[in-house]
Amino acid sequence: MTAPRVIIRPARQGDIDSLTGLLKILFTIEEDFIFDGPRQRRGLQMMLDNYRACVLVAEADGQVIGMCSGQLTVSTAEGGPALLVEDVVVLSDWHGRGIGRCLMESLGKWAGENGVSRLQLLADRNNGPALDFYSKLGWQTTELICLRKRLSP
Repeated sequence: MTAPRVIIRPARQGDIDSLTGLLKILFTIEEDFIFDGPRQRRGLQMMLDNYRACVLVAEADGQVIGMCSGQLTVSTAEGGPALLVEDVVVLSDWHGRGIGRCLMESLGKWAGENGVSRLQLLADRNNGPALDFYSKLGWQTTELICLRKRLSP
């Protein structure tokens, strides 16, 4: 039996259920976020509708097995666009096969086509496997920390 061919492609409307499932997996790892299916679906829809955002999926045999997403921001430090990488997740059965690398490289290509000179992301400081993954891809830690403040609806 041959190994399934994995393709990286832009996410489509019909992928939202699969993407929401992947976010559920991701949010069980990240301590700062709580999974809320309707909220994550709404965010995914907003990203799919936004030309300044990119959502990519990894697909094998018609099944979405991974995703990554990012959105353009304006960076005064760069004097132009930067890309905030939002979500990166691959089903555990597919870890170690280069799928995350392919997703991130494809996202980087999209960023380059959109004039981006810097990519940035937030990662859970307790997620050693993710931090090792990003390090192997050439990502570097910074002296910056993330702060946040929630506003009342």
